[in-house]
Amino acid sequence: MFWDWLFRKKRKDHMDNDPQMLGTRVWLQELREICERHFDNRAEGQRFVRELQVEWEDSWKREEIDDALKQGLDRRALRLLRATDGEWSEWLDDDRFWMPGWKGDSV
Repeated sequence: MFWDWLFRKKRKDHMDNDPQMLGTRVWLQELREICERHFDNRAEGQRFVRELQVEWEDSWKREEIDDALKQGLDRRALRLLRATDGEWSEWLDDDRFWMPGWKGDSV
């Protein structure tokens, strides 16, 4: 029948359709919450950042997150892991740092 193509179900190959996938804002929020929970203990916060970094690396390998998201998370993690006590506080307070699309040019 000619009209059956209109009513066929579309394939859901794209990862955005999966409600189990974590998006940019979720990863950033999780990273920020971990850092803010340890705002007064940089070393402990950095330990948790490394753990979260392993999680998003695994998600990237499973193709649950794309390259751009992984690169953005890695840029932030690099800044946080290299931060001194003063820099740690500055990064936590910098709202632009936590916005999707931050490229690291505010260094």
